[in-house]
Amino acid sequence: MVPMPEQSPPFATHDVTNQPPPLAPYDASADAALLEGLRREGAGWAEEDVRLLGLRAGGAEAQEWGELANRHEPELRTHDRYGNRVDEVEFHPSWHHLMRTAVAEGLAGTPWAEDRPGAHVARTAGGLVWGHTEAGHGCPTSMTYAAVPALRAQPDLAKVYEPLLTSREYEPGLRVPTEKRGLLAGMGMTEKQGGSDVRTNTTVATPTDEPGVYTLRGHKWFTSAPMCDVFLVLAQAPGGLSCFLVPRVLPDGTRNTFRIQRLKDKLGNRSNASSEPEFDHTVAWLVGPEGRGVKTIIEMVNCTRLDCVMSSATLMRKTLVEAGHHARHRSAFGARLLDQPLMRNVLADLALESEAATTLTLRLAGAADRAVRGDAGERAFRRIATAVGKYWVTKRGPAFTAEALECLGGNGYVEDSGMPRHYREAPLLSIWEGSGNVNALDVLRALGREPESAESFFGELALARGADARLDATVTSLKRELAEADQVSARRVVERMALALQASLLVRHAPPAVADAFCATRLGGDWGHSFGTLPSGTDLSAILDRGLPV
Repeated sequence: MVPMPEQSPPFATHDVTNQPPPLAPYDASADAALLEGLRREGAGWAEEDVRLLGLRAGGAEAQEWGELANRHEPELRTHDRYGNRVDEVEFHPSWHHLMRTAVAEGLAGTPWAEDRPGAHVARTAGGLVWGHTEAGHGCPTSMTYAAVPALRAQPDLAKVYEPLLTSREYEPGLRVPTEKRGLLAGMGMTEKQGGSDVRTNTTVATPTDEPGVYTLRGHKWFTSAPMCDVFLVLAQAPGGLSCFLVPRVLPDGTRNTFRIQRLKDKLGNRSNASSEPEFDHTVAWLVGPEGRGVKTIIEMVNCTRLDCVMSSATLMRKTLVEAGHHARHRSAFGARLLDQPLMRNVLADLALESEAATTLTLRLAGAADRAVRGDAGERAFRRIATAVGKYWVTKRGPAFTAEALECLGGNGYVEDSGMPRHYREAPLLSIWEGSGNVNALDVLRALGREPESAESFFGELALARGADARLDATVTSLKRELAEADQVSARRVVERMALALQASLLVRHAPPAVADAFCATRLGGDWGHSFGTLPSGTDLSAILDRGLPV
């Protein structure tokens, strides 16, 4: 009898091999630069909480929340079934899971209510790990955090709203703000005709008979998170451009006029709703003096710029972890990708960039924390260094995420990998809160108008004097370039300021292999024009052992 061939399972043409296992669960806090910076900047007391949050962020459930919140995008409902105007945005339940966790973990306004040194650093570290889930829900938490210092320009309003903005309770839905356990804040600054040039705003604020109360008429071009409870809005009052608090629901329970014309169809950040609202006899409360709107709301901008740096550093770390995981488990041409010399060069170069971004982020958070507590030197440093960091770290994000995506090859180019979502997210952080040009020019203005900012910046660099000849030479030439800086050279000068600042931090705090490689490439010129061009002789193993989680 002729033996029958073994039967293969139906439709089984091959076995799946040489594919990495799912990354989740993993520890999003397994980052030496992050944990060391947390301790160094005065928030070592929060390490256990950050580690627990890192495990949760890297867990399968939270990772799925991030994926679902982006797959099922927010939907605008302008009217209810009866034809009443409601102007509400509906989110997938995963969005609310992410928001509830972020607020409960103190990633919104909570640090302003804590008297503990390092509270703002702990929040930033929490953002660096919880951001591994997805980036969109970081927008309302960031604006809520940033609204508190701006609102303090009007103490009577701050007394009412600050306890709710600093709450750890997430309570979605439009209701009377003072009847809720916790609030979220947004802001409306830009308009169609001006963008970043807010002094061209045409929204008009008309005083009412009640002191401090106005009505607004006009529009806003890019107002994110329209389901927030209150907004800080710029409008033209009789005394000039001013800042106002606009609640979605008025104290008597009626809806304030906040007509959402449409949601933006954005490149990335798609889990987060960004809208175009129109105001028509919209009730608003003045925050700060008339005519001082920019000065009032700039406190909010300084905070959200820090969060842009944080979010870019988070994207870098997240995509590096994804790339390293793939390289550890994928083989090609007879060896694991992680063991291939050129791939090691690429990953080590990315690890350098990621560590520099994370270290700078935590230094900026430390400056913010100490500035809040009255340190004038740190306040001056924060003023200029945050703009420098915002310019450079967010500029590095798109190139970084593209290179990390390429480490996965074609696998990284498909949506299932999650890498395209990260790649689309990266450019936003350079645009939000002032594009590259706006931030670069802001640095030049600060240097010209606030000499104490320049002194504090170079004082920080001086802490590393003598430790690396390339850094010393950069600082010397930088002083000369700043004396001659103008608008044409602004980007070039601010880039060099950022690299010098990152190098000084790494020289002082990172292992020698990391600091030496960064200074050799970013300052010494021994580098190509893309990642993966570290010079021969670089201690790749030392960098990778530190930079990639096991």
